[in-house]
Amino acid sequence: MRSEENLLPLIVEPDQLAKHLDNPQLLIIDVPLKTESYSEGHVPGALFLDHRRLMRGQGNVPNDVPDEEALSQLFSSLGLTRDTHVVAYDDEGGGWAGRLLWTLQLIGHTRYSYLNGGIHAWRAEALPQSTDTPQPQPSDYQAEILNPQVMIERDELVERLGEKEFAVWDARSPEEYRGEKGNNKHLGHIPGAINMEWTDAMDRERGLRIRDYAELVTELEAQGLTPDMEVATYCQSHHRSGFTWLVGKALGFDKIRGYAGSWQEWGNRDDTPIEK
Repeated sequence: MRSEENLLPLIVEPDQLAKHLDNPQLLIIDVPLKTESYSEGHVPGALFLDHRRLMRGQGNVPNDVPDEEALSQLFSSLGLTRDTHVVAYDDEGGGWAGRLLWTLQLIGHTRYSYLNGGIHAWRAEALPQSTDTPQPQPSDYQAEILNPQVMIERDELVERLGEKEFAVWDARSPEEYRGEKGNNKHLGHIPGAINMEWTDAMDRERGLRIRDYAELVTELEAQGLTPDMEVATYCQSHHRSGFTWLVGKALGFDKIRGYAGSWQEWGNRDDTPIEK
């Protein structure tokens, strides 16, 4: 459960957030897939974050977690402090916002919320938008990986495949899952992984908000994913699975973990087991 000191719940509705825009403790961050979404209109006071800064950007697995120094620079540049409550959103239903919140959880910053549906839901409610570019007040945030259990690395994943209380959620498209599509050396999926595409958890009739929780839990349970299990979620770059990690958290999957290497790492090696 979230602690009561948090200003807002994990999943915050647009009208709820609109009442708190003047709160100095809030740091609203727009992390869009398309930069022009921010310039066309964003939540008043929201800072722009280039989603590429949430990834390492180099090496064999460029989508891996940045090192602590890079994370410290990133969050200091946004003005994050220990007391700040972050509200994240994006323009595509929660992928990059989820990756940002997962990163915050990784460094032990648990005061955060997701704007349900992101800018789509905000605009659908005809709430005020701004085209100003507010400048953050830089802070000195020292990021450390305080919650390493929020991520799972390749070696542990390989070791734990087939464990009874452990499951894998593949957030990619069915075509990628079946090995019919992809740009990696090897195609297919992690053995035993259950496939629910990330967009299947979004309600297209309600501004891409997260779908009805009871329905989602029922669908996931029918596939063998239950809230008491430890679940690792992945996609190609831990962007789509940033959202499925967040959805799992909202649904009460307390032991959900993100595999940052995702298929970019798994599918380009010769020593990882693969199913088609």
